[in-house]
Amino acid sequence: MKAVVNTKYGSPDVLQIVEVEKPVPADNEVLIKIKATTVETTDTIFRRGKVFSARMATGIMKPKDTIPGSEFAGEIEAVGQAVTRFRVGDRVFGTAAPQVGAHAEYISLAENSAMALTPDQLSDVEAVAIHPGAMTALPNIQGAANIQPGQKILIIGASGGIGSSAVQLAKHFGANVTGVCGTTNVDLVKSLGADRVIDYRQEDFTQSTERYDVVFDTVGKSSFSRAKRVLKPGGIYLTTVLSPTILRQMLWTSKFGRQKAQLVFAGLRPTEEKQGYLALLLDLVKAGKFKPVIDRSYPLAEIAEAHRYVETGRKTGNVVITLD
Repeated sequence: MKAVVNTKYGSPDVLQIVEVEKPVPADNEVLIKIKATTVETTDTIFRRGKVFSARMATGIMKPKDTIPGSEFAGEIEAVGQAVTRFRVGDRVFGTAAPQVGAHAEYISLAENSAMALTPDQLSDVEAVAIHPGAMTALPNIQGAANIQPGQKILIIGASGGIGSSAVQLAKHFGANVTGVCGTTNVDLVKSLGADRVIDYRQEDFTQSTERYDVVFDTVGKSSFSRAKRVLKPGGIYLTTVLSPTILRQMLWTSKFGRQKAQLVFAGLRPTEEKQGYLALLLDLVKAGKFKPVIDRSYPLAEIAEAHRYVETGRKTGNVVITLD
């Protein structure tokens, strides 16, 4: 089978498409023929290897797992003899996280992994775009923040993969949502349900007189030090970007201070919890209350170009890789 392989850290040029052995499912596994996957900011961070804390997970000197990618949508081609949850021909989508290996034509996963049947109304490209942002946004908004109806939330990076999901999910839970994004994406964020949109090119949200219960920085462009200016007493600052600073702030604010800083390791949540999140997302999709945002698609052969585009920081929603 064809797979994207990177055996060393570096620029997108380290990504090579090669023939590798097709996996064989174990008794409790399903073999998935992948039709679509995604390139996320984390994929580019792992590929570069410049962040030491990331290397602690991916390999100190070189990548220990040579086939990257976590998200997938496709069709089950074979099942192990002990599998009862799925059958051959089922269309499925989900994530292999914390494992990788989805940037390939096939992947073999345990049947109890975080995946679900793809709704008939969604294509594989649409289905794979549901997962990446929403499965990070949900543990933050519903879990860490426990957002309640009427609370106010500020979402930084509201047009990105995580941010566009966060806007829709926060509205579902009854929050008053303010999104922060660039000029060209203001209308998009409004269309997703934001009550107010701040164009960061025109306005500094930290100078606002508004106060929020939650500030969710989905892109790591702000900091707790800046965000606490607009947090209410007891408010929480959430970020998706790991750094020594945020770890110190989490420890300090857990014991002192009126506002809290928190980083949620969404990919490390228990499988049962991820399955619950997927079930909620499917209900919202079927009810027309959640829609994936897709920026652009690339064929597998152009995955290096997809990485270059994601690294510009200008992606809106999700960047999808097609394998059909």
